Amino acid sequence: MSFNEKIEKYADLAVRVGINIQKDQTLYIRTPMHAAAFVRVVAKKAYEAGAKHVRVEWNDEELTKIKYQHAPQEAFSEFPQWQADVLVKEAEHNAAFLSIAGSDPDLLKGIDPERIAAANKASGQANSTFRRYIQSDKVSWSIVAVPSEKWAEKVFPDKQGEQAIDALWEAIFAATRIHEQDPIVAWQDHLALLDEKMVTLNEKRFHALHYTADKTDLTIELPPTHIWASGGSTSKAGVDFVANMPTEEVFTAAQKDGVNGTVASTKPLNYGGTLITNFTLTFKNGQVVDFSAEEGEETLKRLLETDEGSRSIGEVALVPHRSPISNTNLIFYNTLFDENASNHLALGSAYAFNIKGGKDMNEEELNDAGINQSITHVDFMMGSAEMNIDGIHQDGTKEAVFRNGEWAI
Repeated sequence: MSFNEKIEKYADLAVRVGINIQKDQTLYIRTPMHAAAFVRVVAKKAYEAGAKHVRVEWNDEELTKIKYQHAPQEAFSEFPQWQADVLVKEAEHNAAFLSIAGSDPDLLKGIDPERIAAANKASGQANSTFRRYIQSDKVSWSIVAVPSEKWAEKVFPDKQGEQAIDALWEAIFAATRIHEQDPIVAWQDHLALLDEKMVTLNEKRFHALHYTADKTDLTIELPPTHIWASGGSTSKAGVDFVANMPTEEVFTAAQKDGVNGTVASTKPLNYGGTLITNFTLTFKNGQVVDFSAEEGEETLKRLLETDEGSRSIGEVALVPHRSPISNTNLIFYNTLFDENASNHLALGSAYAFNIKGGKDMNEEELNDAGINQSITHVDFMMGSAEMNIDGIHQDGTKEAVFRNGEWAI
């Protein structure tokens, strides 16, 4: 299969399975400029599938870096409201949203963490309404990736330029099942397997999960009405979509005040262009009370100070250690991939659909139901081949969920 044929299949997968575009629907794409060639293929596929409009929001990493280096400090506490309003307006008209990942993991290395924190907070506050559309699955949305040169060279430090990009493309194609004879059918089969685990976990109705591994001893209580979800989702309009491509996870929400113990990261976290590595978080009654990091500790501190909910866990996701992504033995320095090679948790907001009736709840009702609310949602990887997880029932009895990094149920 030629490279162009793989690109065609990848774009088709993003349009027909990822966002599952519908006739006369608008596709809104947010993308870095280096992905322009791929975006054009996606647009063509979307129109062929019945889209009425394809709108594109471009961003340029070099301009972003220039701003962080030279703009006045007050610029980072401001976010253009019109830009946030565009997303809400499109969501109100049932647009589908495709985001393209692929940034330089070291883009903002050396930048004052205060600037990064202020910009992330301003963006989070301005986009709070749109975030509710996404986290309640009111619209179809998906994330795929396109290699940039800097990202590719970070993943493959022994390669340069086009050679590194080609290698990363092949890794992306493998992770998204593009090499299968019919990737769409392969994805349907894969989602069905994830659904089987989802059904089993929902039947168990665990009160809590207990994680143990090297440097990790953590107990996470689950809301009484928690719901496990898998890779596939359904929008308010009844359209099936896949939010992350690739995806290997089954996930739910944490009880916001029911997290206790210590957890250690197992892969680097790329947060806003800065890497945070080898960090630990200690929780008491749902809040981080202590933390440390080998690299990026000040950035981690700023993340935890974003708002009241950024010190608590929102999402709880289970991923077996042996997966197509993990089996590559690559660190992607990109959460879209690394979180699907490892059990992970998310600091910040939970997904509303992970509790019964959550899609129709407002923030106060979600808070009362016991799930965390925040303007941020940051996944971090904490799984390993040594990790064991026990499900704890209401009566205190335990049942194996993971043993040595793999499913035990």
